[in-house]
Amino acid sequence: MTGHPSNEPILGYAPGSPERNELQVEMDRQMGEVIEIPCIINGEEIYTGTTTAQVIPHDHGHVLANVHLAGRGEMEAACAAAVTAQAAWIDLGLDGRCAVFERCANLLAGDWRMRVNAATMLNQSKTALQAEIDAACELIDFWHFNCHYARGFHDDFQPLISPSGVQNSTEIRPLEGFVLAITPFNFTSIAGNLPSAPAIVGCTSVWKPSRNSYHSNYMLMRLMMEAGLPAGVINFLPGSGAEITEAALANPDFAGLHFTGSTATFQGLWQEIGMALPNLRSYPRIVGETGGKDFVVAHPDCDRQGLLVALLRGSFEYQGQKCSAASRAYVPRSVWGAISDDLCSEISKIGMGDARDFSNFMTAVIDQRAFDKITGYIERAQERDCCEVIVGGSSDDSTGWFIEPTIIVTTNFTSESMTEEIFGPVLTVYVYEDDDFEEVLGLCDEASPYALTGSIFATDEANVQRAFEALRFTAGNFYINDKPTGAVVAQQPFGGARASGTNDKAGGPLNLLRWISPRSVKRTLDIPQDWSYPFMGDN
Repeated sequence: MTGHPSNEPILGYAPGSPERNELQVEMDRQMGEVIEIPCIINGEEIYTGTTTAQVIPHDHGHVLANVHLAGRGEMEAACAAAVTAQAAWIDLGLDGRCAVFERCANLLAGDWRMRVNAATMLNQSKTALQAEIDAACELIDFWHFNCHYARGFHDDFQPLISPSGVQNSTEIRPLEGFVLAITPFNFTSIAGNLPSAPAIVGCTSVWKPSRNSYHSNYMLMRLMMEAGLPAGVINFLPGSGAEITEAALANPDFAGLHFTGSTATFQGLWQEIGMALPNLRSYPRIVGETGGKDFVVAHPDCDRQGLLVALLRGSFEYQGQKCSAASRAYVPRSVWGAISDDLCSEISKIGMGDARDFSNFMTAVIDQRAFDKITGYIERAQERDCCEVIVGGSSDDSTGWFIEPTIIVTTNFTSESMTEEIFGPVLTVYVYEDDDFEEVLGLCDEASPYALTGSIFATDEANVQRAFEALRFTAGNFYINDKPTGAVVAQQPFGGARASGTNDKAGGPLNLLRWISPRSVKRTLDIPQDWSYPFMGDN
């Protein structure tokens, strides 16, 4: 491959900037309407009449949309439409498919940018910067770079040897059948990437969006249709994940699962796919990115101010609702003594409220279920002798689902908030003796079943390398002197192993490779005319 796309520049939304004014106008427009969101099957809008309301997390009395949920008939029709659409989609060719998604990227970089960003801010309670990085820049990058990677596969994977009289080649085929894409609420970009990445290489998709991001995800579906996505290539199905999975697995042309969500759900899906194998045409590809209990380990010789900033941003941006968010930290006593007061002071300055107020660093968590789960962890920590809440800890769900940025200090490195995924604005700190760095690396490796992201803060390269080696399998994305969040497409392809997923690296070529099923082709130029072999001759 020669040349490559560039990452989409991030707009700043500074006071008085054109993009800030445009975004505020668009948010006001979306706040002033309640839209009807249909299923989209084979390019047609299907209004089922069975609806649920989509509300704003930071103002949960405000309804953004009424969402029409798929029933069994719609689910089966979506799977059938995806199967039927694949032949023409393959015939369009790679360049034709890439042209569709590159138009998607250009639309999102242009007229659709504020529509999708505003929908993400309102639907998922993101700040302007978090929405810009996610809903605009990352998805633009996914579409551009996925097309770039796919174009290189034909040349990259051709056979090295074609002996005289033989021409060997590899056809880069898609999987035979459709991919079920089950997407999360927390990143609009992931929601757009999971059904579209397999489509670029010739698969078709049935897209089950999260119940908490129907509004922003529907915007993306409309954008893709405007860009010329053919009917049936991606089918948009709001509804029950369990029922959609059942319908998909009942179709023999189910070819793969592209998933981001909880570890328990993914493990259950894997088991269901295994049970369905006798009725399926092929062995499905299973790609999943699941939970995390992401860490920061500090060495006594670390940059202390840099560590403070990383803990604050890594733990509390987007209310800690990132699978990569810093959720546990191992900090030496000398360092903690130097930064803890300042860290608490800075956290107390964090503004929290409506996403339309650009002075806020945080907004609300996604729904009542998340609110109850997160506050439960905080309340239990407050009751335990081994834990102390040193900042935050309060919450209020009367208007929106607001939880203060919270730090728990624990003397027990196996306490639940130190080892279990919380998915909220809660950081637990274990303070260790300065001489125990080696032991703490072992504790970090063994404390959690997850292995998604993590970081080491150390100045001396020897200490960095000790952590690098000791934590080799503890994180699929490893950061040195930085927070463990903020992976960028084509810079840090993202994914983890252990209980954090299959580590197929969204944002890089490895993910795209999972959706192809190559065909090796041998063309014989010197066709044999004699069936006998030399060894058969007379002595």
